[in-house]
Amino acid sequence: MTDTVGDICRTLEKIADPALAEAWDNVGLLAGDALAKTDKLLLTIDLTEPVVRQARRLGCGMVMAYHPPILKPITRITARQSPALWRATSAGISIYSMHTALDAAPGGTNDVLARACGLRDPQPLTPAERSDFAKVVVFLPEADLEKVSQAAFDAGAGHIGNYSHCSFRGAGLGTFQGESGARPTIGRVGKLEEVPEYRLEVVASRGRLAEIIAAIRRAHSYEVPAIDIYPLELYPASTGMGRIGLLDRPVSLPALVARLKKTFGLRNLLVADSGRRRLARLACGAGSCGSMLSAAAAARAEAFVTGELRHHDALLAKRLGVTAICLGHWTSERKTLAVLARRIARAQPGLKCIVSTADRQPLAIV
Repeated sequence: MTDTVGDICRTLEKIADPALAEAWDNVGLLAGDALAKTDKLLLTIDLTEPVVRQARRLGCGMVMAYHPPILKPITRITARQSPALWRATSAGISIYSMHTALDAAPGGTNDVLARACGLRDPQPLTPAERSDFAKVVVFLPEADLEKVSQAAFDAGAGHIGNYSHCSFRGAGLGTFQGESGARPTIGRVGKLEEVPEYRLEVVASRGRLAEIIAAIRRAHSYEVPAIDIYPLELYPASTGMGRIGLLDRPVSLPALVARLKKTFGLRNLLVADSGRRRLARLACGAGSCGSMLSAAAAARAEAFVTGELRHHDALLAKRLGVTAICLGHWTSERKTLAVLARRIARAQPGLKCIVSTADRQPLAIV
């Protein structure tokens, strides 16, 4: 069975809800047709011309480009100004970006980086504070329970952390009386009815509420279903930017550097040495994360592993007593693609997920 671009988008949204992205970011389906069909998805950090050529050669109808090729408003897409994007859209290839939504999501970019660094039980360095989730409550007869539940799940409800199909179901007694003009599914107009009903509760992203409620109404047998929406105040505890945790045992800086070089296949790292002899509590942040240094110091991190830092952020790290280690921006993010490919494949077995071999580190130390 061939998936649509929209089907793939919904899977990506379940893995990393777009509501988790930073306010300045641009995530989601950036170009393409949600109704187009494809059986191949190419995963890349950057959308470059070599990546687009690989997508065309392999017959991929969609590319997940971690870095959004459209970040700031643009006025035109031409072969000269935006060659990769122009070639992709000209070939009918849809483009989706996850970026900071995947960074903040449980099991996303920063969790992959934390595991690669050897952290035990990593937690968000800056937990997500805003809430873009709600609880949907609907009352229904037992005969509708499975059908309505599945409709809500298919529309994107019921995801908590790494779990799907989450719901609460409780039995009770509902009352109603149909007035003039009503066409009740159960009972007669003008008579007070008492009906055994179930209360079904599911969590949902606020951005998908309209679609979820519409799906519930289509599956529900009542003329006017009773549906309540309750705003939720917190994301799951494992959601947020950066990660912090303990190494299995304290190590020296040379030992940590050697481990990171081996894990990431690097010959060289950039290090701002704070002078600490033993490192046990480590923070990390994929990409460019100088803004997290103060949070790392406040969380008593002894070392901070990231992609890149500005000159003044490196000076700040040393002043705060935090040893900073830079892997390279692309390198700090790249490992998440293989993990993401496996997660997508489990959710959509008919979709072939390919990690781009044309995606390359743009900078090299020579």
